[in-house]
Formats: sequence, C-alpha cells, structure tokens
Amino acid sequence: MSDSVPMPDEWQDKPKDKQRTLQQNRALHKYFELLADELNTAGLDMRRTLKPGVDIPWSQNTVKDFLWRPIQRAQLQKESTTELTTKDIDTVYDTLNRYLSEKHGLTVVFPSIEEIMMEQKIAGKH
Repeated sequence: MSDSVPMPDEWQDKPKDKQRTLQQNRALHKYFELLADELNTAGLDMRRTLKPGVDIPWSQNTVKDFLWRPIQRAQLQKESTTELTTKDIDTVYDTLNRYLSEKHGLTVVFPSIEEIMMEQKIAGKH
C-alpha cells in the first residue's frame, strides 16, 4: 500500500530547541544582577514589588527565585534554568520585561554575549 496516512503532528519527531549555552547562562545570571541593581536604584525593593512588609533589597538570587522562576514555571513548566532552551530564555525574559515595564516603568536590556565575554576578559586581568 503506497497510500500512507499522515501522522498527527504530535506523533512526528519535532526538532528540539537547543539547550541554553554556557554563555547564555552567564548572560542570564548577569541579567538577574543588572535587574536587581535597577530595581534597588528605582526604590522598588521586594516589599514594594511583591508584598508589603519589611524593606528587602533585591539580589541576583532573589530576582531569579521571586521574579524569573515563577514565570518560567507558569509558562514552561520547567523548574530549573538548566532545563531552558535558547528560545525559553527569550520567552521568560519578554514576559518579565513587559510586566516590569507596564507595572513599574522599568526595563533592563538582556546582556549580549559580547558584553559577557568582555566582562570575563576584564575580570581575568585582575
């Protein structure tokens, strides 16, 4: 029988997105650091951004745990940033950036690979 029935899309092998690279991981964590600095400079401590209570300044880890990861879980059903593909990082960044821009008028540009490499070179000289 030469008449083959097309398989539903979900049965076909789809090309997988590439897992994020080491450089993207560095850029991701640099973004967390830059965003923490920007939130703190804008006077948007964790209390003002998330919940009333105690004045708590942002850090790279709190940005990751309280801003990035909840969006990552909701949109992608992935727990760890190690599971993210290159496309996933764009997806979560776009959502977080849009939220912070609309809610607080704050935008932080995602670091480029070139910026991360330059930072590594500078750090290596010291």
